[in-house]
Amino acid sequence: MASSKEYLNYVSDQLSELDGITFKPMMGEYILYYRGKAVGGIYDDRFLLKPTPAAKAALPDAPSEIPYPGAKPMLAADVDDRAMLNMIIPAIADEVK
Repeated sequence: MASSKEYLNYVSDQLSELDGITFKPMMGEYILYYRGKAVGGIYDDRFLLKPTPAAKAALPDAPSEIPYPGAKPMLAADVDDRAMLNMIIPAIADEVK
């Protein structure tokens, strides 16, 4: 199942306080980049983040989910928590290469 444009627009709006957010469409899903670094994505209308140490510390109760068959697990983020998202996205970007 591909992710909807409506969900993409909602997530994009939630992240509107951050400069440097881009989404790249990929096979019906969307990879999230922050200042050129892949930090997560939208998969089947789920917002998933890379499980970096900062993400795990900030989201200790977040369920681990597989974005697509054969992929490594990612952390399911509460897309309704705008303040948390705007705090955690830059922290994840600082930890990815």
